Amino acid sequence: MHLPTRPVVSGFHPDPTVCQVDGTYYLAHSSFEYAPGVPLYRSTDLRTWEHIGHALDRPSQLSVTGAVASGGIFAPTLRHHDGRFWLITTNMTDRGGHLLVTAEDPAGPWSDPVRFPDAPGIDPDLAWDDEGTCYLTWSGFGDQGPMGIVQAVVDPTTGKLLSEPRQLWQGTGGKFPEGPHIYHIGDHWYQLIAEGGTERGHAVTIARGPSPAGPFEPCPWNPVLTARGTDSPVQNAGHGDLVQRPDGQWTLMYHGVRPRGTSPEWHVLGRETFASQITWEDGWPRLGKPVEPSSPAVVTEELSSPLLPASWVAPARFPDESLRLAEKGWRLTTAATGEAVFVGRRQEHLYARVHAEVRAEDGRGGLELRIDARHALRLELTDRRVRAIARVGSLESALGATEIEGASDVTLELRMESATGHVFSTELGSDEIVATASSPNGVIELGRIDGRYFSTEVAGGMTGRIVGVFCDRGEVIVRSFTYTGSDDADALRGR
Repeated sequence: MHLPTRPVVSGFHPDPTVCQVDGTYYLAHSSFEYAPGVPLYRSTDLRTWEHIGHALDRPSQLSVTGAVASGGIFAPTLRHHDGRFWLITTNMTDRGGHLLVTAEDPAGPWSDPVRFPDAPGIDPDLAWDDEGTCYLTWSGFGDQGPMGIVQAVVDPTTGKLLSEPRQLWQGTGGKFPEGPHIYHIGDHWYQLIAEGGTERGHAVTIARGPSPAGPFEPCPWNPVLTARGTDSPVQNAGHGDLVQRPDGQWTLMYHGVRPRGTSPEWHVLGRETFASQITWEDGWPRLGKPVEPSSPAVVTEELSSPLLPASWVAPARFPDESLRLAEKGWRLTTAATGEAVFVGRRQEHLYARVHAEVRAEDGRGGLELRIDARHALRLELTDRRVRAIARVGSLESALGATEIEGASDVTLELRMESATGHVFSTELGSDEIVATASSPNGVIELGRIDGRYFSTEVAGGMTGRIVGVFCDRGEVIVRSFTYTGSDDADALRGR
């Protein structure tokens, strides 16, 4: 299988689900503990995608209060039916089960949710037959543990199950059959699932049958997508969704990771969205040519307007609960809960440079890169003292500190650069992170650290790196924040 090397949506955009309406494609992703939830994208060519908002953008739709790392919103399904967009997903934090929201326009507004309390599990899918019967298919949980792929007829307007759940095809024997999608294509109904776990054994498999309920026979060349056991630069490939193009051809959207460093390698951006064309042979799909964006570009985003960029999120709360516009900047405060707060955006490139101008006369805070709160590198400012602090699980280390004389506003910077070390040694990690602070005498390097310590292979979980600002006491003022990233290290150094 020839997989793409460049994602169509980069950085922590897992579990892609896609639909096409009048030549425009719409894409949604899981968001876990971060709010707003379920980022949405739009494209006309499947290669370049525009972020148009979130499906769960207000507290009446989404509760992530108390969400643990990699809790919250799991894999969604996005569909267009009967003139409306339907998005169903699962909130693992509020224990309310699957939730379904609808909209006339994916850019919003989206409705308040309908809940499905009698269908415990994750990864829900909706499909309708020609008579309008709605089928909910999901990875079920039972009293004795996982049940595999199950299905029931439902009323999508009320969340009521209209039939008893029944088990469907469970895949080819890989662990964790999940992420089901049901399609009516030609004379057959197809069941596409993920199996093998979302790590190196991940795969997409498919089966077909005469009805949405089966019985299903497996594809003779399953898996139709996997990178396991290969030297592909994209690994963990799986959790796919099919979409038909206006010309009648098909594309598979799926997630994967870009690990780097020496064996066993580490990925830091989370699971990203990739795409490949699909050809059909004897009524079965085969993976075709990669669908990729153009060559890497340098991307810059600033925190400069009166509104937060759509890319900004916060764990276990909405960003505007803690970060609000103030005179000549943004005020980040712990006042609402008394707890440490963090607000930021995804690291979406292999190499990045992030700097923030911060004042902390009445508090403590600064700039932070994190996989989660237990795996983070922060530049901590208290009045005029800056410390670089690395946290890896229960271990915490101060990399360096400095006094900033004669300056009330301090510029902090984190740079994610190419790793150094021999390819056949244990020295070569995913990347190297450099922490600096500015003073009247110039830039002071406070420390550098191997980026593998802020990777999924070390931290665990389902997300990727987020970079942003934090406050763990009082308040800090963020005068400016700039993210610059590229998959081309030389291009980034030239900026």
